Amino acid sequence: METKAAIRGGEFLIKEVTVDEVFIPEEFNEEQLMIAESCNDFVETEVAPYFDKLDEHEEGLMPSLLKKAGELGLLGISVPEELDGFGQSFLTSMKANEAMGSAYSFSVAVMAHTGIGTLPILYYGNDDQHQKYIPSLATGEKLAAYCLTEPNAGSDANAGKSKAVLSEDGKYYILNGQKMWITNGGFADVLTVFAKIDTDRVLSAFIVEADWEGITMNPEEHKMGIKGSSTRQIFFNDVKVPVENLLGKRGSGFRIALNILHIGRIKLGATVIGGMRRAINHSVNYANERKQFNMFLSEFGAIKHKLAEQVIKMFSTESAVYRSSKDIQDTIESLLSQGSTYGEANIEGVAEYEPECALLKVYSSESLDYIVDEMVQIYGGMGVSAEAPADRSYRDSRINRIFEGTNEINRLITVDSTMKKGMKHKIDLFETTKDVLDNIEKVESVDMTTGDYYESKHAYVVNLKKAVLMLLPVIQDTFKSQLMFEEEVLMNISDMIMNLYILESTLLRVEKLEINSIKQNISLYKDMLDVLTQDMACRIYKSGFDAIGSFAEGDQKKMLCNALSTLTKAYPVNVKDARRRIVDKLIEDGVYKF
Repeated sequence: METKAAIRGGEFLIKEVTVDEVFIPEEFNEEQLMIAESCNDFVETEVAPYFDKLDEHEEGLMPSLLKKAGELGLLGISVPEELDGFGQSFLTSMKANEAMGSAYSFSVAVMAHTGIGTLPILYYGNDDQHQKYIPSLATGEKLAAYCLTEPNAGSDANAGKSKAVLSEDGKYYILNGQKMWITNGGFADVLTVFAKIDTDRVLSAFIVEADWEGITMNPEEHKMGIKGSSTRQIFFNDVKVPVENLLGKRGSGFRIALNILHIGRIKLGATVIGGMRRAINHSVNYANERKQFNMFLSEFGAIKHKLAEQVIKMFSTESAVYRSSKDIQDTIESLLSQGSTYGEANIEGVAEYEPECALLKVYSSESLDYIVDEMVQIYGGMGVSAEAPADRSYRDSRINRIFEGTNEINRLITVDSTMKKGMKHKIDLFETTKDVLDNIEKVESVDMTTGDYYESKHAYVVNLKKAVLMLLPVIQDTFKSQLMFEEEVLMNISDMIMNLYILESTLLRVEKLEINSIKQNISLYKDMLDVLTQDMACRIYKSGFDAIGSFAEGDQKKMLCNALSTLTKAYPVNVKDARRRIVDKLIEDGVYKF
C-alpha cells in the first residue's frame, strides 16, 4: 500500500522523523478552527447551562440537545455531502471532537452517535443502507447506538451469545439476545447490533430500528460517572430483521467491531483534550482566587507543580494525537486516490495505525485522569463537594480508561500489533532489531548538555528506540508461543513504546514551532520538552528494567541492563524552575493558551 504519510503505522520505532513530516496543532487552517469554534460555542451556550439537569436525567433533554446539534450540522461533520453531511476531513473531525469533548455526558452521547453509532453504517453499509439511514443520522433526525457488549462478553466481544436465525421464507433474521452498557440506548432510533447467525463462530452485524416489535429495555443504569448519558440493557426477543439490514457480509461483524474500535480509540484521544482544557481552566481559576496563609494557592510551589504537570500532559497529548491524525488522513487520501471506496479508505487508513490508536487511547485517558485528580487536590475540601466542578470532572473521567477497550487491552494491542507488522514485513522491524542487538555492546549514551539542542534530543530519542528494539526480539525468542501469556512483560514494553511516541511527537512539535517562528516564547515550550524528557527517561528505564528482571538471567540480564542504562541515561535539568516558568504563563493567562 502506498501512502502519502511520512511513516506507516508502528514505523516510528525504526525511522527518524523530521519536522517537515509531521502536523502540529498550530497548523490547523481557518476553516478548521471555525468549525471547532462552532462546536465549542454550541457546548458553552446550549449544553453547559444544562450540565446539572443532564446528570439528573431530565426527560427528553439529552436527545433534544443532540437533535439541536444535528440541525446545526455538528453531527455530520465527517459525513459526505451527498449524504447531507459537511464532508470534512478526518483531521477536521478530530478537532471538532476536541471541541465537543468538554461537555461531560453530552460528549459521551454525541461521540457515541457520530462515532460507533453512525460509522459502521457509513463505512460498511451499501448504497441502499446509506440512503435510508445516514442522512437522518447526520442531521439528528434519528439518533444512533452501538450494541456489542453482553453480560458475559465485554473485552472478549466474540464471546457474545446473541443469535440470529434466518426465517423459513428467507426474508428475515429472527434476532434474540441481550446487550448491556448501551450508550444512547434509552432514546436511539437506529441500533447496530452484533449477533451470530445460526451456528457461526464469529459475529455478524445488523441495522436494527428501535421501534421494531420484540425490543425491550431495562431502566436507566445508575453509574458512578457520566450520569447524564443514557445507558441501558436492551433485549431482543424474536425481533424480525429484514435480510437487507445485514451490515456488510455474513461473519464480518467481529472485523467491523474491531475496526470501529480503532477509530473510537484515536477519536477518544482528541475528545479528552476538551475535558483536559476545561479541567485545567477550572484549576488555575480556583488557584488564582483561593487564598490560604494570606497567599493565593497559585503562589505555592506544590500547586505550581500540579498546574505545570497538567499543562505538560495536555500539550504532549495534543502533539501526539494530531500527529497521528494527519498520518491517518494522508493515508485515507492516498487510498482514495488509488480507487478505494470511501468506507474502505477510512477503515484501512485508521487500521494502518492500530499501534498509535491504542497507545494514544491509553496515554490520553490516563493523562486526563491525572489532570482531574490534581484538580480535586487543588480545590481541596471543595474538590469533593458536588457544588464545585471538580466533582463532575473526576467522576466522568474514569470511564475513559474502559471505553473502546480497557487500557490493559490497549496496552497489549500496542505491542502485539507492532510485532505483527514486523512479522508480516509491513515494516522492517526485526531487520532493525537484529542490527541493534548485533551492536548492543557498542551503544553510547547521549550528552544532552552539549551540542545543538534539538540534535541531542533527537539522538536521545534514537537511543530510546534502541532500548525498545533490543527487547522485542529477546522476549519473542525467550517466550515463543507463550509470549501472549506474559502480559506483565508485554505491558512493560508497551509503556516504553507509548512514552517514546509521546516524547518524539512533543519534540517534533516544539522544534517545528521554533523553526517556523510560530511561537515567540519558545523557551517555555523547551521547558515543557525538558521536563517531559526527564520524566519519560525515568519511565522508559523503569519499564525496561522491570521487563528484563522478569525474564532474563545471568550474562543476558547483565548485558541488557547495562545497555538499557546506557541508552536511557539522562542528565538532570532544573525541572522546578522549568515548571514554574510554564505555570507563570498559565497563571497570568488564567486559561490554557499554549
